[in-house]
Amino acid sequence: MDQNSSFSAGTADVSPADSDALTGVTVIVCASCRDETGSDAHPRAGELLADDTRRAAADDNIRVGTVECLGNCKRRLSAAILRDGCWSYVFGDLTATSGADLVTGAKLFATSTDGLIPWRGRPDSLKRGLVARIPPLDMLKDLT
Repeated sequence: MDQNSSFSAGTADVSPADSDALTGVTVIVCASCRDETGSDAHPRAGELLADDTRRAAADDNIRVGTVECLGNCKRRLSAAILRDGCWSYVFGDLTATSGADLVTGAKLFATSTDGLIPWRGRPDSLKRGLVARIPPLDMLKDLT
C-alpha cells in the first residue's frame, strides 16, 4: 500500500459464506474531495465520507480505503466499489453522509451472482450518482 491510500476492514458477525463474499468487496473513497462550496477546510468532505463509510461498515467485513483523488472533481464527493473479478463502479455527487449507501451497495455487490450491482435495492444516490462501470480485464476478449 502506498502513502496515498489507506484501508481498513470491519469485523463481521455474519455467516462464513456472507463474510467470504464481503471480503471480496472494497469501497474506495476520494479523501481529497471538497463539499459543494469548494471549501479547503479540513477535514475535507471526502475524509468525512470515508469516516462515515467506515462507521457504516463497522459490523461487516467490507474493506474501506481512501485515495487522494479519483479524478471526478466535477461530480464532487466520489467513491468506487470494487469486487474481485467483477465490474468496478465509480460514483459521484455523494454527500459526507453517504457511507450507509456505499455499504448497502457493497453488500448488494457481494451477493450478486452476475458480478454487477443490482439496480433493484440500490440506494438512490448510487443510481443517480453512477459515473462509470468498468469491466474486469479478463472479460475483454479483443485485447491486443
